[in-house]
Parts: sequence; C-alpha cells; structure tokens
Amino acid sequence: MDYILVAVFSYIIGSIPSGLILGRLFWHTDLRAHGSRNIGATNAWRTLGKGAGIAVFIADCIKGQAGVLLGLSLPGTPIAAVIGGLFAIIGHSFSLFLRFHGGKGVATSLGVLTILMGNVTFLVFAIWLIIVYKTRYVSLGSVTAAVLTPILAAAFGYPMEYILFAMLASTLVILRHRENINRLIRGTENKI
Repeated sequence: MDYILVAVFSYIIGSIPSGLILGRLFWHTDLRAHGSRNIGATNAWRTLGKGAGIAVFIADCIKGQAGVLLGLSLPGTPIAAVIGGLFAIIGHSFSLFLRFHGGKGVATSLGVLTILMGNVTFLVFAIWLIIVYKTRYVSLGSVTAAVLTPILAAAFGYPMEYILFAMLASTLVILRHRENINRLIRGTENKI
C-alpha cells in the first residue's frame, strides 16, 4: 500500500506545472503560447530570459527530489525511492493538470539523481553543461546525458534498482526528445 501511495503522490507532485505557474505568476506569460510551447526550463530561458529558465529548472528539480524523499520516508527502501522518482518524472512529462502533456523530464530526472546517485549527477550535469556551452544545443546535451546516466550508474556499482531507474528515466527523456533528435539530424534544431 505504501508503494502505491508513493507512486500516486509522486505523480501528483510531478504533475505540478512549475513552468506554467512561474511564467504566469512572475512574467505574466503562458509558456504554452510561446517558443516551443513547452513548459520546461529551456523554453522558459528562451522565452522569458535566464532568470525564468533557472527558476523553472530548480522548481522541476525539486519535484524529482520530492518524489525520491517521499519514497525514502514512507517505505524507506531503495525501490520506493526509485518509484517516487520515476513517478515524479512521469507526472512532469504527462501532467494530470495539463491533459497529460508536460515537459521533457530532464530537470526532474536530474533532481531524482541528486538524491539517488550524487557522483553520477555531477558527471552528467558537467557533460550536459560542456555540450550545451560548446554547441548551444540543450537537446544534444540532454540526450547525451540521458544515454550516459545508466552506463555511469553501472560503472559506479549502484544497486540494480538504481540502474534500472536510470535506464527507464533515460529512455523516457530520449523518447520525449524524438522531435529534437530529428531536428538535430536535419540541422534545424534551435540553439539557446
């Protein structure tokens, strides 16, 4: 029963549309009507500026952390932490409050990683940052980081639950970036 509660509440937490709320509250802008029409940090950065992008990024990270902490506080097992994190990401990507639309899950996934696998977090964030800085393609950095996450989790010897989480979350992030990948291949992807 505790696992079901973790899944449900983490999904609801993840579903909170941070970008939409912050955009409307502080910048009087609905991100769904501008840029890529996505509620995530990249569109907030492009549409509303650096401050908005950082605020949305942090808020989305916190949702992932909240899911993990919920799992750690109720059943208190590694699998509960993974369930909490995974459902927060799913909630962010398929929000209950946005007719099952949402962001791409990158910042929320990073929030989960900060609690589950700190050294992996540091490495994938550093790699993401370098790629984005050099290429100006956020999507390329995000997809590369997603691919590397389960590999690094296995290399550092994390429990199988965490490695499976990394595989599932990475797959979701990559699938949510399908259009970006196609634009990268065609050379039409937007730079930050």
